[in-house]
Amino acid sequence: MKVLAIIPARSGSKGLPHKNIKVLNGQPLLTYSIQHALNSQLINRVIVSTDSEEYAKISKQYGAEVPFIRPEKIAGDFALDIETFEHALNYLEETEGYVPDIVVHLRPTFPIRNIEDIDTMISMLINDKQADSVRCIAPVKETPYKMWRKDEAGVLQPLLNDIEEAYNMPRQGLPKVYYQNACVDVIRPDIIKNKKSMTGEVILGYEMTANYDIDTEQDFIKAEQYIKLTNQKNRFVIDIDGVIAQYRADLNYENARPNSKMIETINYLYEKGNEIILFTARGYVTNKDWRAVTEAHLSEWNVKYHELHFGKPNADFYIDDKMFDMFELLRQFSKDGNE
Repeated sequence: MKVLAIIPARSGSKGLPHKNIKVLNGQPLLTYSIQHALNSQLINRVIVSTDSEEYAKISKQYGAEVPFIRPEKIAGDFALDIETFEHALNYLEETEGYVPDIVVHLRPTFPIRNIEDIDTMISMLINDKQADSVRCIAPVKETPYKMWRKDEAGVLQPLLNDIEEAYNMPRQGLPKVYYQNACVDVIRPDIIKNKKSMTGEVILGYEMTANYDIDTEQDFIKAEQYIKLTNQKNRFVIDIDGVIAQYRADLNYENARPNSKMIETINYLYEKGNEIILFTARGYVTNKDWRAVTEAHLSEWNVKYHELHFGKPNADFYIDDKMFDMFELLRQFSKDGNE
């Protein structure tokens, strides 16, 4: 089966100029998507559709094909995905006689993906002959059943009205709602060419919990920090109280309770080959020796680590309660089984 990955990477970007080739942890952003496609077990051709000779040169260096330079008329700010994909498919058929069975849309602004997600979505389309496409989705944080439209007179109307007075119902009683996170799309090419659609009518959903789209400078910083945290061997020094153990204001650590989400992430880092050093200030105020209690808890909670210090040693990264945002990102990614 011919499975084609298309990575659309135009050179224009208003928010972050040349975002698609901005260097992230030592390599241009779009090249991460090229590597994702090349590492897939099911994708067997990878092309980049770009309007830039510079982008084309970079793409080829990282293993993608660039059989054409995208025409300027479909490379502007208002260019549509359907135009880009129609052009690519028509060009390949007219010049090579190449017609893929499945097209995979990998946007160049996702430097972090799980390759297994890509292959699972492709398999879903292969195995369901009635489906036109597969889109990745994620649960919404705010349900649209409690959202409103407001007319010119200031009168409110519910955004969704298929459930009577849904806005007065508890969230738990409302249907689950998802947004498309745009990380991966898988489509049948005839839907693009014949129906002029990027989805068709029968759209399968593949749920992801995490989203790593790059849009702002802050997104770049967070992604780079994440990649450094996960793709290199680092020495992590992690505070016990407030991270591994829930904080106890009374300093009675015998009754400490585990923070299971953080322990899951620490064990993920340990298994990735990082050095895990735990530290604590227990006993600093009371002069009580908490070592035996602490070691017993760490064993009971199945915390994986290399050393335990009653003090603060040197490290590449210090993880305390101020690092919770980054640690939550790590936790989500490790929970999804990403590499």
